[in-house]
Amino acid sequence: MIQLQNIRKVFNAGKPNEFVAIQGVDLSIDSRKATVLKGPSGSGKTTLLSILGCMARPTSGRITLKEREITSLPERFLTDIRRKTFGFMFQQFHLIKGITALENVMIPAYPGGEKHAALQKRATGLLDLLNLSHKTSAKVEWLSGGEAQRIAIARALINDPAIIIADEPTAHLDTHLSREFMEIMRQLKEQGKTLLIASHDPIVYESDVIDRIIDMRDGKIVSSGDDGP
Repeated sequence: MIQLQNIRKVFNAGKPNEFVAIQGVDLSIDSRKATVLKGPSGSGKTTLLSILGCMARPTSGRITLKEREITSLPERFLTDIRRKTFGFMFQQFHLIKGITALENVMIPAYPGGEKHAALQKRATGLLDLLNLSHKTSAKVEWLSGGEAQRIAIARALINDPAIIIADEPTAHLDTHLSREFMEIMRQLKEQGKTLLIASHDPIVYESDVIDRIIDMRDGKIVSSGDDGP
């Protein structure tokens, strides 16, 4: 589904503080599988996840998505690909305070121009699926950590993406909520979603939901097994 060829990412190129975050990575990601990028802080996993999700451009190398070379596409095309292909979850949920849970879920779909009633119905359905129908009208600042996480998941799913990108999604969750998150990931995988998760949390990478663990260090892949634990 996604192929990376000789990907490098350099920050502050040519300056005294130049930093090579990703060094010559070759990687192929299969569809409908759950993959974890694992490694210590500074290993490059978040940067690589950003490149996989078309949120950042590599300094050099090639990216192929569904057999289409996308490395050099103009930003407006990449924006459209991101919106239609990926759903994003971050360790900081980035929910917008002052508006309701339902409105937060709907926001990523607004650029598509869908009729408001249809969009609201789909967003309400996602909240119901995640047992949050009773929080539809609640302002997000009133939600618990677990509720906010599920709102962020619903928001990531609003455009029915084929690929879910999650960056350290359990970093601010306790053990119970982290296991609950992984059960939701299991359901999404069973629905045919491709999961790409950056995490150093054993609850994530030791889960039987995960098909493949990619170990990173110093911007390089040091181990790339095809089978989970």
